[in-house]
Amino acid sequence: MLDSAPLLEVNHFPDINRDRLQTIQVNLGYLCNLSCTHCHVNAGPKRTELMTKESIDTVLDYAVAAGATTLDLTGGAPEMNPHFRYCVQQARQSGLKVIDRCNLVILQETGYEDLAFFLAENKVEIVASLPCYIEDNVDKQRGNGVFQQSLMGLKQLNALGYGRENSGLTLDLVFNPQGMNLPPEQQALEVSYKQNLSAHYDVVFNHLYTLANMPIQRFGSMLMSKGQFDDYMSLLVSNYNESTLTDVMCRQLISVDWQGYVYDCDFNQMLHLPLADQDARHISSLKNELLEGKPIATRQHCFGCTAGQGSSCGGALI
Repeated sequence: MLDSAPLLEVNHFPDINRDRLQTIQVNLGYLCNLSCTHCHVNAGPKRTELMTKESIDTVLDYAVAAGATTLDLTGGAPEMNPHFRYCVQQARQSGLKVIDRCNLVILQETGYEDLAFFLAENKVEIVASLPCYIEDNVDKQRGNGVFQQSLMGLKQLNALGYGRENSGLTLDLVFNPQGMNLPPEQQALEVSYKQNLSAHYDVVFNHLYTLANMPIQRFGSMLMSKGQFDDYMSLLVSNYNESTLTDVMCRQLISVDWQGYVYDCDFNQMLHLPLADQDARHISSLKNELLEGKPIATRQHCFGCTAGQGSSCGGALI
């Protein structure tokens, strides 16, 4: 984790404040059917942390009261939470847009055979991890056989209308670099993805998001073990782009962990940096409190979101 790593002598990250809340990103638990090397959550098949139904209800109540428009479900594999479908249905009934951050392989797992249909039926937007369109690269990063299983999931989603024009079913893909590199230019890479996936596999999708690897948890530990942590931080800091600050995701988003505690972003959640750098707050304590204008907790890892073209859960910032 970053807070246990030797820190570089770098400029203090700029102070930033919140805009109006739009998105509540909820980590439904660390349980996952995969153990990806770039995972900043350190999720895996042996994790047992899962959000309760009671906490889900509390999150949904706050989302409606605060005027949020989007519920962004993540994990682990969020679908492995036993209350995932309840959460989706209740959120949709409340008028919220729902995003499912899906690893695609879960669609092929025993017990989840009807998951794709459920997502389509509830018009859930899917953001799916596919760190490359080359099989060997994906399997190296996410595990043997993951690329082919991901293709099966993509074809299943395409058959239901996901990624196709005028279907109303959005399918976006996510790219992560293999190692100590910043993502390439998002628009150009999206063109390459679409050309390759269409020509070789007859797969279509809507948009590609490029995300930088964050120097925390599993990826941070890998950097530390190879003695590359300081070099990677130098890369992030030297590529700091001030113009990305206006659109960093933490301005319009809060992150809620599986226990219901609130953070400025998913990365701060993994580093246990409480909302606004104050005492830990549970979602139930916010009630009708508005967060606009309040400070955001920042540390050195925030340079990962502001390097180059920027990086967020919605892809590049510029």
